[in-house]
Amino acid sequence: MSRLWIKNTPQFVNQEVSLYGWVNSRRDHGKIIFIDLRDKTGIVQLVFLPDKKETYELANKLRSEWVIEIQGIVHERPKGMENPKIVTGNIEIEVQNLKIINEALTPPFEISTDGKEIGEDLRLKYRYLDLRRERMRKNLINRSLVTKFIRDFFFEHDFIEIETPNLTKSTPEGARDYVVPSRLSPGKFYALPQSPQQYKQLLMVAGVERYFQIARCFRDEDTRGDRQPEFTQLDVEMDFPKEEDILTLIENLFKQLIEKFYPEKKILQFPFPRLDYHEVMAKYNSDKPDLRVNKDDPNELAPAFVVNFPLFEWKESEHRFDAVHHPFTRPQMKEGETLNDLINRLKQDPASALAHQYDFVLNGYEVGGGSLRIHEPELLKTIFEIMGHSDEAIQNKFGHLLEAFQYGVPPHGGIALGLDRIMMILENEPSIREVIAFPKTGDGRDLMMNAPSEIDPQQLKELHLKIANS
Repeated sequence: MSRLWIKNTPQFVNQEVSLYGWVNSRRDHGKIIFIDLRDKTGIVQLVFLPDKKETYELANKLRSEWVIEIQGIVHERPKGMENPKIVTGNIEIEVQNLKIINEALTPPFEISTDGKEIGEDLRLKYRYLDLRRERMRKNLINRSLVTKFIRDFFFEHDFIEIETPNLTKSTPEGARDYVVPSRLSPGKFYALPQSPQQYKQLLMVAGVERYFQIARCFRDEDTRGDRQPEFTQLDVEMDFPKEEDILTLIENLFKQLIEKFYPEKKILQFPFPRLDYHEVMAKYNSDKPDLRVNKDDPNELAPAFVVNFPLFEWKESEHRFDAVHHPFTRPQMKEGETLNDLINRLKQDPASALAHQYDFVLNGYEVGGGSLRIHEPELLKTIFEIMGHSDEAIQNKFGHLLEAFQYGVPPHGGIALGLDRIMMILENEPSIREVIAFPKTGDGRDLMMNAPSEIDPQQLKELHLKIANS
């Protein structure tokens, strides 16, 4: 028998129903006890009358957040007592039988509010209670719906969803890796992926042609409101693309998503503007400008693509060039230029080279980024050399990719969108922590699970590790 959700109870007027949920609130009016019962779909008013003596006496014990099961008759509310603010506002349930499944301690904070008045550390420590509030439940439900929509969109465009490993090789990609010691290979380590970058390029070598994934990514970097140690991105790769193919795909995805789930929001310009990086920096002093006309209007969306990024940036502290995006980003070729011409130009003047890189910006945030990729092994090797890698280091860190590129790799490119940041903006939240079920604090701690924490000395011994005294 399928469970009856609270939102569907108005369909059963004058019928007996069974419901499960949490006590949201209690009110006593004379001898009548009113309980608001809550499940993930809403709340409904329960009525306990003294003539049902055993049930009434049990109801007298009920307190907020207790878990209960009831059977009762659905009645229309008396005229003038309706509550138009809730979907069950025209009915109430006269309870015949009550079962207390689990009692609950008094919560450390109020759950019926939006929670913004409560200190974040306390909310994160009791996250399983914080997620009971309506605002947080709505955020999670909408995120789930958006994720399903994204999947359906890419399936309709002939993409294949493929999972890539979370235990991989440490390679330089811009941020610190989280590393995982290997018990079976003492002294060696896996790394958690900063992104599935190399795997999705290898899938293009594999002839998958169109790939996407809702990917978990990990970066050991300083956190802030729109960053977390682990985060979720939509990862996309396709072969034989032009830069404009990828941008058009993403703007259509975003436009359709807004029209379906956030029709109250207005996209200021479609197609989205393509903005030159150098012009944007000169005008806004930022590569993620907020282009809204009224920046106080949360329903105003100003998406844009920033293009024509420089290929390299100079790292003064390390006295070397580094990739602005990542080393696999394709340089822009000049008209009539051959591959050898391009390689020679890059070696002679790396600072002036432009990249086939593009960022997706929205209301002052970078919410996505991607590029066309290098598919010629000799060009990729040149990029690594300009970045200061020795032949030995190139082979050690990227030999697997260079070898794969010897077996017929197509031109390819892709993009990754930060799902957390996008949901934060669409839900009008101040931080991505509000749209993640179990986020870390600003300094990367999990207050609910008390992590990071020390591990057992026996585990260290099995991993051949010792903790150095600072």
